[in-house]
Amino acid sequence: MFEDDLKEYPLFISHNGEGDEEYLTFIRKLIEAPDFKWQDHGLPGKNSPDELLRQIEPADMVIILTGLYSKHRDLIKTQVKIARELKKPIILIRPYGLEEVPAELEEIAVDVVGWNRVCIVETIQESL
Repeated sequence: MFEDDLKEYPLFISHNGEGDEEYLTFIRKLIEAPDFKWQDHGLPGKNSPDELLRQIEPADMVIILTGLYSKHRDLIKTQVKIARELKKPIILIRPYGLEEVPAELEEIAVDVVGWNRVCIVETIQESL
């Protein structure tokens, strides 16, 4: 398949700021995925509600890295609230190396997936 023939998936990937290791690890997984074209509309460091709304609005899906939830609960809750108001499907990524995700997030997610690159890509494709 030619890269020009691939559907591009506009995503919003949760973030808390520049240089967050969990965010960077997730981005690397997507970059390494063959035959998967995507764009992250999230802008780390731009976290006001108005800025988040502008980032989430063009995305087809919101991906929440639940490992960020314990340290950045208010920010993640704001991202989820905006996603729900815009009726964007939400996929949860388990905390790296763990199985459990926060129950209040699991209730609103269309799916929960671990850190396997193939599973991540398939979940995104199947959810849209």
